[in-house]
Amino acid sequence: MEKEKLRSEIEEKYKWDLTRIYKNLDDFNKDLEEVKKLTLEIPKFKGKLFSNSKTLEEYLRLEETIDKLINKLHVYSHLKADEDVADPKYQKLNDMVMSSYYDIANVDCFFEEEFFKEDYEKIEKMLDESEFLKTYKLQFARVNRYRDHFLSADKEQLVSNFSKALDTTDNIYNVLTNSEIDFGTIKDENNNLVELNEANYSIYIKSHNREVRRNAFKKLYEAYGNLKNTIAAIYIGNIDSNIALTKTYNFKSKLQQHLYADAISEKVYDNLIDTVNNNLTKLHEYYDFKKKVLNLDEFHLYDTFVPIVEEENSTYTYQQAKDIVLEIIKPLGEDYQQKAQNIFNNKLVDVMPNANKRGGAYSLSSYDTDPYILTNFKGKYTDISTIAHELGHSMHTIYSRDNNLRQYYNYTTFVAEVASTVNELLLAFHFIENSKDKKEKLYIINNLLDNYKATIYRQTMFAEFEREIYKRKENKESLTHEDISNYYLELNKKYFGESVFVDEDIKYEWERIPHFYTPFYVYQYATCISAAIVIANKIYNGDQEFRDKYIKFLSLGGSMWPIDELKTLGINMEEGVVIEEALDSFAKLLDEFMKLYNDIYNN
Repeated sequence: MEKEKLRSEIEEKYKWDLTRIYKNLDDFNKDLEEVKKLTLEIPKFKGKLFSNSKTLEEYLRLEETIDKLINKLHVYSHLKADEDVADPKYQKLNDMVMSSYYDIANVDCFFEEEFFKEDYEKIEKMLDESEFLKTYKLQFARVNRYRDHFLSADKEQLVSNFSKALDTTDNIYNVLTNSEIDFGTIKDENNNLVELNEANYSIYIKSHNREVRRNAFKKLYEAYGNLKNTIAAIYIGNIDSNIALTKTYNFKSKLQQHLYADAISEKVYDNLIDTVNNNLTKLHEYYDFKKKVLNLDEFHLYDTFVPIVEEENSTYTYQQAKDIVLEIIKPLGEDYQQKAQNIFNNKLVDVMPNANKRGGAYSLSSYDTDPYILTNFKGKYTDISTIAHELGHSMHTIYSRDNNLRQYYNYTTFVAEVASTVNELLLAFHFIENSKDKKEKLYIINNLLDNYKATIYRQTMFAEFEREIYKRKENKESLTHEDISNYYLELNKKYFGESVFVDEDIKYEWERIPHFYTPFYVYQYATCISAAIVIANKIYNGDQEFRDKYIKFLSLGGSMWPIDELKTLGINMEEGVVIEEALDSFAKLLDEFMKLYNDIYNN
């Protein structure tokens, strides 16, 4: 295996330029000291925040100044730390910034208490007394929505005192599953004995050697099965804690509390599950086709992961990847393309892997910094797709920042994956239409099908699981590991269909899903990709009027509720038509895939 290059061995043209944020550490430290100094000024507003408009304006201007500096510091220290996670110098720098965040939070905890003590009509009149304060009207209105869910200072303090204890279940789960669970050993394709873990499981479960993938599957879930009582106790404890907080803050359910922050109706959540449940036929057809291709009499769950299309052999330089991405975003217009070109030209992308560099990819920015992109480019199609994806996030941020005040530029999680997924889809559509290589085209379609399957169907299954488990607990039903596992098993049977032999071991899979400790989060993956499919199809087909609406959507930031932002595109997530259109795209792709596969291999 080729040894990874050191950071110093990577050509400068493949590195991001962080001097655009801070020229040197002296400038960084100067701002950090300024944040510490300004933080000490916050307590002087305690007890008199809403005494008059002048005081309120002074406080908000101070908040803006601190926000500008601390977020700029965070972006710089985070990016520097990820260049080499083994370098203690920049890890310490990042820790210092995080400590400042905590210091700010500790002294700036009186706003809500004083806000809810005041009559809101008085606050509204105060906001009309200066042009600066008027810009906060929407933000204050959003805070006021929580008036019926705010606790008195002594109760908030009580909750705060217990907050660390309430997080214990999550922490215990992470320690148990990340460091103390033993999956044992299996034999790999070369008959070598290897230790199984979560990282290499994803490799062995795709093995063309059926015995290898079967043993990996059995060993993994045997280990989770051995911990069924412990993990069930942890998860039920986590649910109990969440429900207790839900009641404390006067919400009828945890689902309502989670959706309330973005003013999202429970219809959106329920509609997703109902629509997917009514459209499982094509997913079952997908598995039926895979079973036939693999020529298996009994198609087990551990067989569903083995690829029936090998990864295409084409490789690309980074320059080629950039050119392809700039080509596929042409339908988004000249302004979008120029802004994207600036990201590449201004060295805002850290491209190549190096020793100790953080893995994966992301886009990171603040209101006062450019959006930076981290990737680990290795020249495959999936790496181009990653660039397109992260560029989508960066472009969303640029349009949001350039068209909104600081307090309204942040878009919510509910729409966060839309812009990135649109770019991914435009790339895939481009390759499917223009590739001269049938096998490459087949690979791209297969890749897209797997993405739809994992993001729409699988995440919806998770969402359905969470809804039912929480509903039972909120109805005061007792739960055991058997109740949870048996329900999860039945869900798998429904989603995989009759072509797949659903091995009973899968009933323990819920134990290895860490997202369940952030309840009612995963459904957003399915809603985002569904909206993105509708958007990408229209843009790729040349609907310029819709394209212009989409650019406006990117410019909204957090100035509207996310559900209303999507409605500006004619996308209403409270109705089934959006999910149905996404699933219809899956169906059409599957038909195209099966036809092309048969053309290549059965002629």
